Amino acid sequence: MKNDAPPYDPYDQPPPWWTHHVDALYTLAVFVATIVLTVIAFPPYKVPEFAYAFAAPALFWAYERPRFKRFAFTVLGANGVAWTIILGWLHHVTWLGLFLLGPVVGVWVGSWYLIAWWAMPRMLGRNALERILSVFGLAGAWVVIEWTRTWLLSGFPWLPLAASQWDRVTILQIAAYTGAWGVSFVLIAMNIGFAAYAHRLLREGKSGLQRRSQEFFACLFLLIVCVTVHVQETFNRGQFTVPLGRISFVQPNIPQDIKWDASKGPHILRVLERGTLVAGRAYPDLILWPEASTPWAVRGDPQVKSWIESLVRRAGHPLLLGSIGIDHPGTPKEAWYNGIFLVTPQQGLQPEFYAKRHLVPFGEYVPFRSVLGWLNKVVPVGGDFTPGKGPRTLLVPFPQGDIPFGSLVCYEDIFPDLAVQDVRAGAQVLFVASNSGWYGKSSEAMQQMTHSVLRAVETRRPVLRCGNNGWSGWIDEFGNVRGYVHNEAGSIFLRADATLNITRDSRWIGRESFYVKHGDWFVLLSAGLATLAYALLRMERKPKPAADAAAEDDASDAP
Repeated sequence: MKNDAPPYDPYDQPPPWWTHHVDALYTLAVFVATIVLTVIAFPPYKVPEFAYAFAAPALFWAYERPRFKRFAFTVLGANGVAWTIILGWLHHVTWLGLFLLGPVVGVWVGSWYLIAWWAMPRMLGRNALERILSVFGLAGAWVVIEWTRTWLLSGFPWLPLAASQWDRVTILQIAAYTGAWGVSFVLIAMNIGFAAYAHRLLREGKSGLQRRSQEFFACLFLLIVCVTVHVQETFNRGQFTVPLGRISFVQPNIPQDIKWDASKGPHILRVLERGTLVAGRAYPDLILWPEASTPWAVRGDPQVKSWIESLVRRAGHPLLLGSIGIDHPGTPKEAWYNGIFLVTPQQGLQPEFYAKRHLVPFGEYVPFRSVLGWLNKVVPVGGDFTPGKGPRTLLVPFPQGDIPFGSLVCYEDIFPDLAVQDVRAGAQVLFVASNSGWYGKSSEAMQQMTHSVLRAVETRRPVLRCGNNGWSGWIDEFGNVRGYVHNEAGSIFLRADATLNITRDSRWIGRESFYVKHGDWFVLLSAGLATLAYALLRMERKPKPAADAAAEDDASDAP
C-alpha cells in the first residue's frame, strides 16, 4: 500500500507553548519583579542598589506597547502589594489601616508608571537630545508625584525613593542643594536609562557604536555629578570637626500596651528615673528622652512637674524630653499638646516648649470631626491634640554657651519643610523624639530613621534621635550615622542608655544650605521638565528618507 504522507521533518513542529502566552508571561514577570525589587530596595533590606533598577522591568515592557488596561492593572497591583508589604509594621496597630493605606500609597506611587506607558514608546526613533529630555521629564514627573505626598490628604511622604540610599552618603550630598528630590530624580532616571539601554540592545537591533544608549549615559553623568558633590563637600572634613558635647540617650523601651495604663505609671517613672541617674554618672552635657515619655503631662500636672524637676537636679544635667503639655486644664479652653520640653537643674521646667505641628490623623486627632466623629483615635488619650503654630527653638545650655535646638516629634521628620522651618528659625541642631513602640520589633524604626538622614543632609545640621525602643542615636551633617543605641548582637530594640560624643562641622555653624535658603525649587524645575517632555512627545515626528534617518542616528550615537 502506497504511503502518501510527507516524510518526517523534525523541524516541522508546533511552536513552543510559551509563544502563545507571551502577554501573560510578560505580565507575570513584571508583576513579580516590581514587587520584589521595590520591597528589597528599602530597609530593613540592605541592598539599596536595587533602587537603580526596581522600575526597569515595567519600563522595558512599556516600550512594547502593551494594552493599557493590562499594563495599568499589573503595575498598580504590583505597587499596591509592594507597599502593603513595606508598611507591614502597621498591622501592630490596625490591620484595616494597613490594607487601606498600603494600596493607596501603592496606587499613588504607581500612577507614575502610567505616565511612562504613554511616554516610553513615543521616545523611540527620536534623536538623542529629544530622548534625553524625555527621560529627564519622566524623572521630573516622579519628583512631582513624590512632592504631592507631602501635603495631599494631610500628607504621608513615607520612604521617598531617596530614603533607600540612607547609608550610601555618596549620592545623598546633592540633597543639600535640591532636597531629597534630587536624589530621587537621579535614581529614577537611572531606572529609565537601564530600560532604554536594554531595549536598544534587545529590540532595536543596533550594532557597534549604535548599541550605546545616549540617554543611559546622560543619566550616568547625573550620578557622577552626585559623586563630585560628595568629594567637594566631604574632602578634608576632619580638620573642620569641633565638639558639640556629650549627650546621653535614654531608651526606656516601655511596651505600648501599658504606656497609657494609669496603674503602670509609677513603674514607668521608675524606669525613666533609673536610666536618667545612670546616664548622669557619665557626666553628659545633655540627657534625651523619647516622645511622650511620661505617663502624665509634664506641663499641666504639678506633681509630675515637681517629680521631673527633682530628678533633673539629682542627675545634675539638663534634660530634653517628649511629653504631654496641657494649657488651661479643667477649663473650656483646655488644650493638649504633644511636645518637647526642656528641664534644667537650675531653673527647672522651662516655660517655652515645642508643640508638634503635623499631627497624625486618627492617631492624634480625628479629621473632619463633625462628619467622622464616630471614629475613634488609635491613641487612647481623650480628645484631640492641638497642633503647634510653628517652629520654636529651645535654647539648650552647653559649656560653650546656649545652642538653639529645633524639634520634631515622631513622624514629623518625614516632612522636609518642617526641618527647613526649624533651621530658618535659627536651629543649629535637630532633635527628633519618637515612639516606635506602637509597631513592636519591626522595620518601622529603621525606615523612619532614614528620613532623619535625609533631613541632616538637606539642612546640614546634626540630627539627634531618641526613641522609646529604637532607633536612638545621632547623624552628622553629611548623613553619616555616627553612633546609636544597640546591644552586642546589633539589635536596637532594648532598654538601655548610651552616652555619645557629638561633633559638628564648623563650616556649617550658623550657615544655611542652598536647600534651606531656596526651598523646593527643584520641584518646580522637575514640573517644568515634565511639561517640556509632554509637549515634545506630543509632537509628531516628520518622516525622513531612510538614508537621512540612518545618518542622523549614527551622528547621535557617535562618541
